[in-house]
Amino acid sequence: MIQEMREQFLRNYEEIEARIERDIEQYRKGDFTLSLEGEGEVMIEQIGHDFTLGGNLFMLDQLETAEKNEKYKEYFKKCFNTATIGFYWDTLEPEEGKPRFEKDSAYIYRRPPIDPCVEFCEENGITPKAHCLNYDHFSPEWVKGCSVPEIKKALIKRFEALAERYAHRIPCWEVFNELLCRNGSTAFYNEEDLMKWSYTQAERLFPGNNLMMNESNRCIFSTRYKYHPANPRNPYYMLCQEAIREGCRVDAIGLQFHFFYPEEMAVKGAELDYDLKHHFAVLDQMAKLGKPLQITEVTFSAYEDTQEAYDFQAEVARTFYRMWFSHPAMEGAIYWNLPDGYAFNAEPGDFTNGENKYRGGLLDFNLDPKPVYNAIYDLFHKEYCTNTTAELKDGVATFRGFYGKYRITCGGKTYLAEFKRGGRTKVTL
Repeated sequence: MIQEMREQFLRNYEEIEARIERDIEQYRKGDFTLSLEGEGEVMIEQIGHDFTLGGNLFMLDQLETAEKNEKYKEYFKKCFNTATIGFYWDTLEPEEGKPRFEKDSAYIYRRPPIDPCVEFCEENGITPKAHCLNYDHFSPEWVKGCSVPEIKKALIKRFEALAERYAHRIPCWEVFNELLCRNGSTAFYNEEDLMKWSYTQAERLFPGNNLMMNESNRCIFSTRYKYHPANPRNPYYMLCQEAIREGCRVDAIGLQFHFFYPEEMAVKGAELDYDLKHHFAVLDQMAKLGKPLQITEVTFSAYEDTQEAYDFQAEVARTFYRMWFSHPAMEGAIYWNLPDGYAFNAEPGDFTNGENKYRGGLLDFNLDPKPVYNAIYDLFHKEYCTNTTAELKDGVATFRGFYGKYRITCGGKTYLAEFKRGGRTKVTL
C-alpha cells in the first residue's frame, strides 16, 4: 500500500519542484542591511521565522506520566512558534456560566483549560491562536434547544467573556470553523445571518485581532475542480467571497489538509489529495481573494507502524511544507496532533478507532520523534534558516536571508533584529 501511495504522490513531483525552489528564493528571502557601530565581522544567527509553524496544544499536561508531559512540552517548543488552543464551546462551558478557564478546572480529555495553555505560550515565546468563536457543531447541550434569539444572547455573552479575558493575549481568532462540511447542532446554524452576525460581533469585540475563517479540505481541495486554477466554483472560495462582499472583516483564510481515508481507500486518497499540481492550482485560486492563507490543520497519515510508512509520511510532509512555504499567499502551516495515539474520537493508545488509526502524529506513542517530526524541524531550523557572517564597513553590513528574527553579534555586543515580508529591510542597531 505504501509503495502504491508513493507512486501517486510522485506523479507530478518534477513539474512542481522548479516552482518551489524559485518561489522560496523569491518570496521567503530578502536582501537585508544592518547599520551599527564598529568594524569587522558580524555574526548573523536566525532565531525565529516569519512563517507560522505550529501545532494544536490539546494534550498539554494531559498525558499519563510526568515524563510524557515534559517530552510533549519540549518537542512542542523546540519546533513550533504557534499553538492552536481549543475554545470548543461544548467543553469550555459544559455547564452554563461556568467556563473552564483556570488551571484547576475539571478534566476533559484533549481539552485542557485555557489559562495554562496561554501561559505556556507566553513563557516560551509561542504565539497562541484561538479555535474558534462560533463552531456550531460543538455547541453545549444547554444551548441546543434554545431559540435563535436566546442562542445569539448566549453567544454574545461567550464572545464578551473571551474578549475580556484573552483578546489582549491571543492575536488570532477563528470566527468560524467547518460551516460547509458539517451540520450544525442549533437552530441558529440554518439562519441566513449566521455568518454576517457572528463576524459583526467578533469585529466589535476583537477590533485589534486577526479574524479568520476555517474549513475542511473536503470543501477546498476537491478534485472536482482539477486543473482549473481560474475556476471560481470551489465552494469555500465562494463562501469566503460572499463573506468579503457582505463586509465581513476576513483578515485571513484558513485551509485544512487532513489525509483521513479508511485504509482500504488510502491509495485512492493519495491519487486525489496528493496531486501536487492540483494543490498548487487551488492555492493560486484561493489567493485571488487577496487575503493571507494559512494551513490551519494538517495530518499526514502513516497508517502502519513500520519504517517504510514513517519514511513516506516524512517525505510527503517535507514536500507539502516546502510547497506552502513557497507560495506567496501562504503565511503558515499548523500540524494537528503532535503525538500518535491521542487523536480525536478514540481512547488514548487505541489505534483501532477514531483518528488514532491513521498514525498521523509527529511523535510516536512514547513521545519520541518520528521521521516526520525531524523532517519539519530540519526544514525550518536548519535548511530554511540563515546563519552567516558579513563584513561591517563604514557602519553597514549586508546579507541575504530568510525573513524572521535574528541575533546579531559584533564587537562583543549582541543585538536583536527582525525582518518581515512586506516590512523594512534596513535595521539600525
